[in-house]
Amino acid sequence: MNQAILIYTDGSARGNPGPGGFGIVMKFGNNEKIFSRGFRLTTNNRMELWAVINALALLKTHKHPVHIFSDSKYVVEAIQKKWVWNWQKKGFKGKKNQDLWRKYLELHPSFNLTFHWIKGHAGHPENERCDQLAVAAATSGNLEIDEGYETSSTNGLF
Repeated sequence: MNQAILIYTDGSARGNPGPGGFGIVMKFGNNEKIFSRGFRLTTNNRMELWAVINALALLKTHKHPVHIFSDSKYVVEAIQKKWVWNWQKKGFKGKKNQDLWRKYLELHPSFNLTFHWIKGHAGHPENERCDQLAVAAATSGNLEIDEGYETSSTNGLF
């Protein structure tokens, strides 16, 4: 059996909405990669979802199973309980973060994904590290524009 890629993610917003960021820790065997980004105006849920999308976009292979660990019930349950596919069938009517869910759905079929919910701020080393990365990104001076949120007249509702 192929060795699995482990991805840990977390998002943060300093205010909701407010400046935000996400952190990613990716592991494969003895290899590890960390990544973070910060945005000047966004929400916590957007950062949680952006982290998953960015992690998948960073992968250069589709050969291995991917396990994603997140403390976001919003993200994990939407996928595990298949809500996002029902939202898609209904054109995401009335759903927030449509732009990001659409990006996720474009990436999803390329991978063998398993999502795991982990309790946040409970001492899980990789989750704590992701949280630190997310907060540091949100409070850095290098904040990007979250186009789907900040430039939308409906703030992500489209």
